[in-house]
Amino acid sequence: MTKANKPMENKKDIDWSSLTFGYVPTNYNVRCYYRNGAWGEVEVSSSDMISIPMAATCLHYGQEAFEGMKAFRGKDGKIRIFRPEENAKRLQSSSQGIMMPEVPTDLFIDMVEKAILLNKEFVPPYGTGASLYIRPLLLGLSQQVGVKPAGEYLFMIFVTPVGPYFKEGFKPTPMAIMRGYDRAAPLGTGTIKVGGNYAASLKPGEIAHHEGYSAVLFLDAKHKEFIDECGPANFFGIKDNTYITPKSTSILPSITNKSLMQIAEDLGMKVERREIHVDELNTFEEAGACGTAAVISPILRIDDLDEHKSYVLSKDGKPGVMSEKLYNKLRAIQYGEEPDTHNWVRIVEE
Repeated sequence: MTKANKPMENKKDIDWSSLTFGYVPTNYNVRCYYRNGAWGEVEVSSSDMISIPMAATCLHYGQEAFEGMKAFRGKDGKIRIFRPEENAKRLQSSSQGIMMPEVPTDLFIDMVEKAILLNKEFVPPYGTGASLYIRPLLLGLSQQVGVKPAGEYLFMIFVTPVGPYFKEGFKPTPMAIMRGYDRAAPLGTGTIKVGGNYAASLKPGEIAHHEGYSAVLFLDAKHKEFIDECGPANFFGIKDNTYITPKSTSILPSITNKSLMQIAEDLGMKVERREIHVDELNTFEEAGACGTAAVISPILRIDDLDEHKSYVLSKDGKPGVMSEKLYNKLRAIQYGEEPDTHNWVRIVEE
């Protein structure tokens, strides 16, 4: 076990209800190396530093992928995680997309659970609105200057307690369309979870935040007519008792969105996954951004800054009725408060 370079946070000093979506050091992380065509043994480290060669492919050619998950402490004291098999599958898809070895599902889940249990005192108490964020990370380590896949990789998982992704919490916020920026190209890496997609969103995101918007609503890069993603989250709109979410060759498949589509059907709604023209925003009764970090972030309005148009999605400044139902239902399942009829929840500790 490697030693920490600095003392970790004392959990007694954490104000759970005031946590932001930031980083709080915890006690341990778990690591596994891929060498000579095989994954090695799982290692436990108390250091929050990693050693990366200066010629590593992750630094020069973007050979890295990651995931985002959460662990929840229920009212019954049990610690739960939500659909970890789906995160494992998505990381495997990311690995295929940029030529990295796939992390087997069993290894992925074993390391997730180990990272949680090693830091279980950092799983926030029930009722605080906080959760334990889980970050699996896969890096290419081989030293080379030629553009080709690495032969050695590091897969690691660290955890940190977090509060809501958007500081407003479950409250409608304004978003902006900025046609001068693309998050990802059609048939590029938009459908996999790699850092380059997020790097491309940093500049427009900062501009939007400076102008008072919570996120950027990106349009498709090819036509600039169809809705793609809300910065770090998927988009959905609701009208005529129908849950509608974009279909695109450059959207990351959100596990939260996939779950909300099923819950919408369970609640008697129709579900459509299709192209959504930007003009259709005028017809939605409510809309939101959804993802692991935010769960659902209702949208107040969307301002098209280049076309000087504004689409109002919440006339009273409150979340829509169906968005609230979907949000409450999903969170109740994650916390073990409602029956898990789809076998989505995995209990890490009784």
